[in-house]
Amino acid sequence: MELMNYELPDELAPFAAALADTRRSFIEIIPIGEATTPWGSRFGGHPYLPLGTPYPTTPGGHPLFFLAQINFEEVPALAPYPSKGLLQFYIGDDDLYGMDPEEGGTQHSFKVVYFPDVIKSETALESDFDFLPAFENTPIYPDQYYGTSFELTDEIAPVEDAAFEKAMGENFFDQFEDEEQKWDIIQSYGHEVSAEGHKIGGYAHFAQEDPRDADNPMLLLFQMDSDVEIECNWGDMGTAHFFIAEEDLKKCDFSKVVYHWDCH
Repeated sequence: MELMNYELPDELAPFAAALADTRRSFIEIIPIGEATTPWGSRFGGHPYLPLGTPYPTTPGGHPLFFLAQINFEEVPALAPYPSKGLLQFYIGDDDLYGMDPEEGGTQHSFKVVYFPDVIKSETALESDFDFLPAFENTPIYPDQYYGTSFELTDEIAPVEDAAFEKAMGENFFDQFEDEEQKWDIIQSYGHEVSAEGHKIGGYAHFAQEDPRDADNPMLLLFQMDSDVEIECNWGDMGTAHFFIAEEDLKKCDFSKVVYHWDCH
């Protein structure tokens, strides 16, 4: 069965309409060569930082590791994500990359920083980052950085995102009573429908399970995946996520973003 260029098992043909209803748009983030300006979107390197702006730190004053920044002027339009401004992600230099499993929304060991207006003058921006320590526990090498390009595309719900169960019903695959057939269908679907990759919006990819509360859904603000092309590795080939409530995103309020990553 073909659905949106997915080759799905024929047994799922009766559910084609329901699966198509899970279609969501998202922005694929594609690493390219070096970023050319301090305000350009990038993974790693040094951040856009206006002169006089404090560099993000932990409560104890330890500088955080600059992970990525997105200049929304470079990104295809996708509501309710911003159409302007620059969004940055910083994480801790520790074994968990700054994630607190109990308090994912407390920005102590990670920070999400938003600049609504972008200064495009290098003389007005910090260029000396010699004050930063030698970072040791980071998913990408501290001395490497990559520019990014963006592409608007769409996808249907993968099995690991909680939205699949909400749309298709709890234990959806249990209706296929033959165990071998059931697992063949699950594996075929999982192979075709994956939310892996670097992205803004859409569905999230998990090595374990979706940590979000079904009664308090949050949108995927930013996902950064393990990627051999840029030598990025979250633990054991894991994936990092930053989630945000839709009402906060519409207000460009990034103070309550939840940070999570998992791996195999």
